[in-house]
Amino acid sequence: MIPRPFEYHAPHSLSEAITLLNQHGDTAKLLAGGHSLLPMMKLRFAQPDHLIDLGKLSELKGIHEAGNEIRIGAMTTENELIWSALLQAKCPLLVEGARQISDPQVRYRGTIGGDISHGDPGNDHPALMIALDASFVLAGQHGERVVPADGFFLGTYMTLLEAGEIMTEIRIPTPTAGTGSCYAKLKRKTGDFATAATAVTLRMQGGRVAEVRIVLTNVGQTALRATGAEQSLMGNALDEAAIDNAARLAMSICEPAEDLRGDVEYKTAMAGEMTRRALQTALARTAD
Repeated sequence: MIPRPFEYHAPHSLSEAITLLNQHGDTAKLLAGGHSLLPMMKLRFAQPDHLIDLGKLSELKGIHEAGNEIRIGAMTTENELIWSALLQAKCPLLVEGARQISDPQVRYRGTIGGDISHGDPGNDHPALMIALDASFVLAGQHGERVVPADGFFLGTYMTLLEAGEIMTEIRIPTPTAGTGSCYAKLKRKTGDFATAATAVTLRMQGGRVAEVRIVLTNVGQTALRATGAEQSLMGNALDEAAIDNAARLAMSICEPAEDLRGDVEYKTAMAGEMTRRALQTALARTAD
């Protein structure tokens, strides 16, 4: 199938894009990388009258450090994340996660803001963002607001992004030196969504867990933070028994949907295994 007719807009500034979005309301859709929206338009699951392309907004691109934060423009591509020297040195989890997103063709066009805004539980960035304690800058006609990633994702394709708002920037607290991290992802083939995946950030002190975040991908209606597993590890040594227990607690919150990637039991078991592997690798990458 082909999309129904629509009017194409290519604003040259953020303010122009916001004006167009509010002018056309529910009949408009934003175009970032297009890998989620365009297939939906071809199948006519999405039928916008107006398509607002954010590709010319250079103000929404780039990666830099400001104080104790790493700031990333929402239109920054996955490939740009991968090749960022700043992220490689100070936020390697984001680089590791971006490398596992789809394939090179998609990574050259797909954007971090588009991935996050779409709210797909199969996307990788939601779990990465929660694990990194990120926040998002949302701009609208009445100004901008900053919301934390933890709590931003409400359900499948549902987020705190309101009508008339555009995500402009991702802010990540610069990880403390010595922090270990890992994104362990199981998928059937290159380009596929995760069967199950786990993002972990970990800081050790005196041989015990000082900080930890564990977030699961594609085993619920949105990315799931395994707070029970985190609490079980805090203040304790991270030995095999502790890791096994954390994996079991992570499995206990899983509610995956059965599909061609596996049934509920298999996906849940793989979420536990990915959690185990991510914790083991993150521990190996820490500097206590």
